[in-house]
Amino acid sequence: MSELNRAIDPMDLVRPAKPVTILTRLMAIGLISAAVVLAFTPWRQTAAGKGRVIAFAPSDRRQNLEAPIEGRVLRWMVREGSRVKKGDVVVELTDNDAAILSRLRSERDSVARRIEANRTRSEAIEERAEILMQSRTNGVAAADARTRMATQRVLAAAQARDLAIAALETARVNAERQRSLASQGLASQRQVELASLEETRARTDLDRATAVLASSRDEEAALAADRLKVQTDASAALNDALASRAAAESEVANAAAELARIEVRLARQSAQTVTAPSEGTIFKIVANGQSGETVKAGDTLAVLVPDVKDRAVELLISGNDLPLVSDGSPVRLQFEGWPALQFSGWPSVAVGTFGGTVSLIDAADDGNGSFRILVTPVNEADWPDTHWLKQGARVHGWVQLGEVSLGYELWRQFNGFPQSLQKPPATPKDKS
Repeated sequence: MSELNRAIDPMDLVRPAKPVTILTRLMAIGLISAAVVLAFTPWRQTAAGKGRVIAFAPSDRRQNLEAPIEGRVLRWMVREGSRVKKGDVVVELTDNDAAILSRLRSERDSVARRIEANRTRSEAIEERAEILMQSRTNGVAAADARTRMATQRVLAAAQARDLAIAALETARVNAERQRSLASQGLASQRQVELASLEETRARTDLDRATAVLASSRDEEAALAADRLKVQTDASAALNDALASRAAAESEVANAAAELARIEVRLARQSAQTVTAPSEGTIFKIVANGQSGETVKAGDTLAVLVPDVKDRAVELLISGNDLPLVSDGSPVRLQFEGWPALQFSGWPSVAVGTFGGTVSLIDAADDGNGSFRILVTPVNEADWPDTHWLKQGARVHGWVQLGEVSLGYELWRQFNGFPQSLQKPPATPKDKS
């Protein structure tokens, strides 16, 4: 027994079993291999979002066909799912008042006649205003001539008075001289009497000339006042004619506005058929499809889905990922109903997804912190045919961001860090 104990090596008692050693080595190799894989395996970061297929042009999206007038549905020309071309009649309407069109036409003709009458009145008043203007010119000219004549008479009367004053002074001097000679006995009494008579006649002539001058001045003042009255009366008549013409033109303008409103109503009432604005498919008939149903102006009658020319996908992405997305960023899309095998980090091995680029980023969120981006195909032929991929189909999308190692991506997600920004987003250029 002692010999057996001496033959056992003590290290054999603490050495691990061979299976344990193999397992340990395999685990070490696995850990090292995993570290190498995590460190050197590339991973494409993505900003995921959900959305739907839409038409890129707003005119190609769903459109409501509304009733242009208040009336009743007379006859439907389509049904749900019908294909229509631009200009095809969708529904015929009729007004509740069958005689509305004839009454509107009568009202339009009446207003048109009123416009013509007011235009004729305006032209007549304009001619009258021209005549009054010419009459004022002639009247003022005649009054000016009479005033100048009165002024000339005043000048003549003033000269006559001056002559009478000189004659009176001469007669007075002669009378005094005759009296002086008579007192000396050198002149007879007859000569004195004649000189006194001549002095009296000269004074009378002076009084007459003074009266004529005063009368001429009064006449001149009266003619000047008459000239002012002629000009004032003529201006008043002319202003009254101009005011009448303005009133007639205002009537024409009001009647023209009323005629325009009637024309609009007549056009709306005449448009009793609703036509398709573009080629597409009748998606839904809202007015129950019953003939005789009463509708109001602006009520939706049917919904048209136009044929899509340029398709797009609107995706809602988180505001946390928005700073990493820019115009032109590549996107991978998975359309609902299309089998796909998607590896967001390895887009090269994804199967059943389709490519696109970011064409538009909304300037504001949707009210819930998510932002809408529009994705368009790089090539329209790369996406499924419009017969299969219709508007409203749901989509999963992944905006392709920077490339990092798989280990870094796992570490980032474990710590809840945001994705890496490889380069600053492009700043939009000011178009102004």
